[in-house]
Amino acid sequence: MDEIKELYQEIILDHNKNPKNYGELENYNYTSEGYNPLCGDRLNIYLQIEDQKIKDIRFVASGCAISKASASVMTTVLKGKSIEEAKELFKKFQKLITTNAGDEPDFKEYGKLAVFAGVREFPTRVKCASLGWHTVIAALEDKNEMVTTE
Repeated sequence: MDEIKELYQEIILDHNKNPKNYGELENYNYTSEGYNPLCGDRLNIYLQIEDQKIKDIRFVASGCAISKASASVMTTVLKGKSIEEAKELFKKFQKLITTNAGDEPDFKEYGKLAVFAGVREFPTRVKCASLGWHTVIAALEDKNEMVTTE
């Protein structure tokens, strides 16, 4: 179990240092801004939606390793998905990071997202991990307000 936790920590640190899909998207048609006042995380999501699918997704972030890594993994998982699939993955991710800390996640069910199961042990970090997800849902729903975790 300790080896798995170490591997997850390495993945989170790698996505923080080398985030995937990082930078502003030039031809976006949906965007949203998120803020986590508890940790100081700031995040902007840029989406290019065509035919109800996420053709491209990028983000710009400043803040802790967990929020940046979560946004990085999220973008890799959501690219190419339909809006409905993205909303279902949001629900799935929320369940993953908020269920009982003693319950082991089903790695086959969660795939790459399983690396964030450990945040359940640190309730303040749940907001860091979920910031990108809340921000992308606000963008998909075309809300014109900053998303906050408070």
